Amino acid sequence: MFSRMKLSALAAAGALMVLPAATATAGSARPTVVESAMGSQDHQTLVAALRAAGLVDTLKGPGPFTVFAPTDAAFAKLPAGTVDTLLQPANREQLRAVLTYHVVPGKVTSKELVRMIRASGGEATLTTVQGGVLKARLSSDGVSISDANGGTAMVTKADLASSNGVIHVTDAVSLPK
Repeated sequence: MFSRMKLSALAAAGALMVLPAATATAGSARPTVVESAMGSQDHQTLVAALRAAGLVDTLKGPGPFTVFAPTDAAFAKLPAGTVDTLLQPANREQLRAVLTYHVVPGKVTSKELVRMIRASGGEATLTTVQGGVLKARLSSDGVSISDANGGTAMVTKADLASSNGVIHVTDAVSLPK
């Protein structure tokens, strides 16, 4: 189903903003990346998907992780029925592949990402936990993230710090091949 989908969306790298506070793990001053998403009104679909995929505990781990987190509005742009289909237990591995495609090992702040883009001639290659590649570029609107299918997401909020990494909010769901 996903190999036929071609998603295209735009957004801008926004001002430094913080997701609503969530309960931090014992001993940490900040919530983890997944706890931050759980505390956000704009990421309820992502949280439901992380739960269905069994990835909550993984993303509560030490990391560090860089998460390109699609909003509920981003998930709503997918063809009708896509999210419901992915959330079915029979599609757990496909859901895990989509979600881990949004996670890059290490902590890549917006400053580091821009440095990487400039150092590599205008396009940084990010290898995801899923094993696929995302391409990051600068545009007049900010930082764009391109997926393996040619879909584009824009970073709308950057550098949401957590105890185990950083979150960059995006306006589209990136899809692996």
